[in-house]
Parts: sequence; structure tokens; C-alpha cells
Amino acid sequence: MQNGWFSWDASWSWGIALIACTVALHVSCVVLAAVGLRRLRIARISGRHPFFQTTAGAVVVIVAVAWLMAVAHAIECSIWATAYLHLGAVENPADAMLYSIDSLTTRGTSDLVLQHHWMMLGAIESINGLLLFGISTAFLFHVMRGWLPDFIVRRP
Repeated sequence: MQNGWFSWDASWSWGIALIACTVALHVSCVVLAAVGLRRLRIARISGRHPFFQTTAGAVVVIVAVAWLMAVAHAIECSIWATAYLHLGAVENPADAMLYSIDSLTTRGTSDLVLQHHWMMLGAIESINGLLLFGISTAFLFHVMRGWLPDFIVRRP
């Protein structure tokens, strides 16, 4: 095994590919949710779905979007966990998933450690997690602004 910077080339290659895959998946979920919310908003405005004009309706929409984002994050963790297993970086699926969740959320408190030559990959997953959670946060904020207009302070 090589020592130094170039010993982690494979981690960077896999990491960049996994980031591209998970960001594409996440953005696809956001776009599909946005299209659905647009249709629901049009129906709400036209009076076809009066429930969604209520605060309870807004809460249902926001919770549904948050749930969708959480499911997307779980799938993305599974993608990384599958890669760790495929590469032999961890020994079993449970450890792979726990390590992936710890890395994606930047929590990092499990006692699991990847094989030495794959350690950079775990750090790269943390970068991916920051990107994905940033996208989720921005989208949830956008949804809240659209569905809770009475709570927005409008400045002249």
C-alpha cells in the first residue's frame, strides 16, 4: 500500500461518484416534491382543497415534506453503506449503515472505523451530508414560507 496523499485516490474517486449520485437523487426528490406542491397550491388557491387553506393543512404539508426528505436521507445513507460493504471497508451491513448515518450526519460518535485505506471516504461522506442537509433545509424553509404566509413578517 502506498503512503501519503496518493494512497487515498480511490477514496476520492468513489467519494465524488457517490456525492454525484446522492445529490442527483436528493435534487430529484426535491424537484418532484416541488412539482407536487405546486399542483396542490393551485388546487388550494382555486378552492378545490379547502383543508390546505388551514393551519392544520399547512402542518400536514410541511410534515409530509420533512418525511420525504428524511426518507431520501435514509436511502442516501443506504447507498453509502452499500459502497462500504462492496469495497470491504466494513464487515457487515449493520456496521456499514451505522457508520454511514454517523458520517452523513457528521455525528461521528460510533466506535466504528473504516479500513485504513478507506478512512478518507468517511470524511468525504460528511461533506456530502452537509450538502444534502443544506438542500433539505433550504427546501423546507421555502415550503414553510409558502404554506405559512400569515407568519411571515412583510417589510414595506
